[in-house]
Amino acid sequence: MALQDKKTAKTPAQPELTDYGVRHVAIIMDGNGRWAKKRGWPRLAGHRKGAEQIKKIVREAPDLGIRYMTIYAFSTENWKRSLIEVLGLMKMFRFMIRREADALATEGVNLRFIGDRSRLDPALRETMDAIEARTKGNTRLTLAVAINYGGRDELRRAAAQLALDCAEGRLSVEDIDDAALAARLDTVGMPDPDLVIRTSGETRISNFLSWQAAYAEYEFTDTLWPDFTVEELTDILARFSGRERRFGGVKS
Repeated sequence: MALQDKKTAKTPAQPELTDYGVRHVAIIMDGNGRWAKKRGWPRLAGHRKGAEQIKKIVREAPDLGIRYMTIYAFSTENWKRSLIEVLGLMKMFRFMIRREADALATEGVNLRFIGDRSRLDPALRETMDAIEARTKGNTRLTLAVAINYGGRDELRRAAAQLALDCAEGRLSVEDIDDAALAARLDTVGMPDPDLVIRTSGETRISNFLSWQAAYAEYEFTDTLWPDFTVEELTDILARFSGRERRFGGVKS
């Protein structure tokens, strides 16, 4: 009888994954420097800790129904920071990309980069190109990392491309519409973000996804990015699921 019970016993059911209706989450990861300063550490220590948090969030995101994630790593305005911090960040970007390449490929992450690459170090650009090519076919999660990115700069570059296409006869002025401009943005092929999260208590968008986030929902949290957890992300997603999105219209 005991043997029969053992054969027929069922394994405990796995918890069902929760889909909060958020397809694309964009995150302004703010507070690394302040996190380090509170501990008497150099700012780069905060950036390294913040990078570790990215890994945790990215690993769990698909199980929360997220299929696209865009993270703000370095803005067009961040060049104003000290040379030590800027060079340290660039070195860290290259190191992290190379170190995480195998894990990202194995976990089904399609890694891509948005922003103007022309100012970046050639070695960093080469590393970025290589991992983009390696993970291009992955579909579990698309992770867009914004490096030397600014919403206004992106729109300027897109407008310049539209002007060039018109001048060279590939496009007429009458054909310029929202879709034509969107097709020339860095995020082409990705849906607009449903939700934008900013950590550290600041309540501004800082030139992030100016076009794409026009109808996104926003969440601002006082948590510094290195302290931001999957649990807090889940709480934010749960609040999002209770919002009514009308996109300028009125629901009957």
